[in-house]
Amino acid sequence: MLTAKTLLKASLGLGSFLKAPMVEAQPRATSAPQPVMVPIRSIGPRERERIARHLLELTPHDRYLRFGYAAADEQVQRYVDSLDFERDELFGIYNRRLDLIAMAHLAFAPGDQHSDCAEFGVSVSAHARGRGYGARLFERAVVVARNEGVGMLFIHALSENAAMLKIARNAGATVVRSGSEAEAHLELPSATFDSRMSEIALEHYAAVDFALKSRAKQFWAFLASLQEMRSGMREARKKSAP
Repeated sequence: MLTAKTLLKASLGLGSFLKAPMVEAQPRATSAPQPVMVPIRSIGPRERERIARHLLELTPHDRYLRFGYAAADEQVQRYVDSLDFERDELFGIYNRRLDLIAMAHLAFAPGDQHSDCAEFGVSVSAHARGRGYGARLFERAVVVARNEGVGMLFIHALSENAAMLKIARNAGATVVRSGSEAEAHLELPSATFDSRMSEIALEHYAAVDFALKSRAKQFWAFLASLQEMRSGMREARKKSAP
């Protein structure tokens, strides 16, 4: 688990996002890989279009695993339209084009009932699989849930969703299977100063990363338009030449 001190150092020492991902320093004697720093940004209501695009691009089987049924486009759109950003927390991982390639939904119980419980759901684009994004999003959700006073985190998944159940088991969750469905629950410790600092550092790290990617995207768009302008001028000169 990345500590608040490490996260804060990484967030304040960000260089170009074109560099290799930052990882914690590891002794040469150990062979176990250390967790990779992945910028995970909080998602707000202005991101509904990106959320819809990400979910609609999932294959029918991936939608089946994410929602528990073969969700049609209309059902996916209704889910996006019904997201409550005031009550719940949503997180996303973006590529350099600012496309949403992985997303987590931490849903809290409405009203005062079961206020100490929350449910976790995640989706990852097909081309972004195998990079540990699901596990990183789960870790982020655990930090936020702890700081919000959640004592029990639930994961409802199909029994065939091996990737999601593996994430839950690796985190120490208890998994109970019932036919084609499985229910996992993880007891969370109370919030600490370190968990609150970790959340702040993670959000700052992701905000800086997103800003860098946004500026780079604007710069490349400017260069592309400049190139088009130059090409147009060259063509005009050729046509006007005697």
